[in-house]
Amino acid sequence: MFTFSLTLIRHGETQYNRDKLLQGQGVDTQLSETGLQQGEAVGRYLTDIKFNNVFVSNLQRAVQTAEVILRKNTHCSGTEMVFEPLLRERGFGIAEGRPKEDLKNMANAAGQSCRDYTPPGGETLDQVKLRFKKFLKVLFERMLDEHGWSAPDASAGATAASGTAAAASDAAPGGSSDDGLQGVPVHALVVSHGAYIRVAIRHLVEDLKCSLPPGVKMSHLFSPCPNTGISRFILTLSQSESSPVLSAARCVFTNRKDHLENLTAAE
Repeated sequence: MFTFSLTLIRHGETQYNRDKLLQGQGVDTQLSETGLQQGEAVGRYLTDIKFNNVFVSNLQRAVQTAEVILRKNTHCSGTEMVFEPLLRERGFGIAEGRPKEDLKNMANAAGQSCRDYTPPGGETLDQVKLRFKKFLKVLFERMLDEHGWSAPDASAGATAASGTAAAASDAAPGGSSDDGLQGVPVHALVVSHGAYIRVAIRHLVEDLKCSLPPGVKMSHLFSPCPNTGISRFILTLSQSESSPVLSAARCVFTNRKDHLENLTAAE
């Protein structure tokens, strides 16, 4: 058994986000001034978490966000970032660079909901989910290659994480930056994108039957992730003949944005 935490963070704001324009994969923009401030804020919030492994979408807005987070972290000055194309945003085809309203209009014209609609040249939600499943395979193998099955306190981690996750959900609103981490020996950070993270959370919860904090509202669980929103899961792997398999998964929280409260007040 091997237990580790997976912390998912959406990149900071870009000007395209502010202007409600779709970026997808074809529009590779940098963070806005607000986006940089959000990156600093989430970096301060997570400053004491020792991330052993960092995986980042290779689009600029995600890379910049990860750089700021690591720069603010007390333990991660020398941590290597793995640039992973599997973490790129959902491709929106001909809708990239255009207003989100255009995507809604295209979906209406096709008689579909905006979430389920795939513009010409874009990725379906199933294609995005397949990318995330491939990333999980890469993640599991990388974590085991580097940390092995004998990571300290790994077996205790699942039990501790279980109790902490429940406690964290009861402490409303918000919580601590280390919720779910007590007793868990290894921590992975992923910096990705809004539509991608939404698909990832849905896969973890619906397909992989991840356990949820008591009283969590499904509307919050699957709501759009804000810029630099944080989600955290505790994953336990078991050995199988061919490759590691996920034997337990627990959601600690999703879409947390406590670190942005002062920024919002300032605006």
